[in-house]
Amino acid sequence: MKYKVALTGGIGSGKSTVADAFAEQGANVIDADVIARQVVEPGTPALRAIAEKFGDEMILADGSLNRRLLREHIFASDVDKRWLNGLLHPLIQQETERQMARATSPYVLWVVPLLVENQLYHKADRVLVIDVPVETQILRTMRRDGVTREHAEQILAAQATRDARLAVADDVIDNNGAPDAIASDVARLHAHYLALAAQAVSQEKP
Repeated sequence: MKYKVALTGGIGSGKSTVADAFAEQGANVIDADVIARQVVEPGTPALRAIAEKFGDEMILADGSLNRRLLREHIFASDVDKRWLNGLLHPLIQQETERQMARATSPYVLWVVPLLVENQLYHKADRVLVIDVPVETQILRTMRRDGVTREHAEQILAAQATRDARLAVADDVIDNNGAPDAIASDVARLHAHYLALAAQAVSQEKP
């Protein structure tokens, strides 16, 4: 079984930047958000099911999913949100397991933004949290997505709290500073995870 390091963090924490740095070190990265987009690409059964359930307006002229409209729709209905999760989560899990099986690095970095919210942290051997102050999250989200402060605060309110993420962390990267500070943290943790993965393999041998 491949050693699995789960990487998580709130919106605007810089998860993608850190994940890219691990990829440069040679770690295979499996990103739940990327997979979530793949399972609803144009022509997929999941996208057709969404259109049948919620209407053809859920598909844009180019054949892709109207994500903004879908977000608004499920935000207003817990029943529809549960239906959507029931459709997508098994597909995401299936593709995640397929990519895990194909991974060639000693450990995989499993990027899961909703790790705490969906209580998936017990499925990882190690949890790495990318941590920044809440105010930094708000400002980065406003700048990146062009949204109001109120909207950014609403997004944060819907996510797990900073304390809840830190409570499940084995390792923490403070991403509030300069980008080059991340590189040294990633290099140190990469070496640590390689050692942990090697130890896990040796323990599996009869």
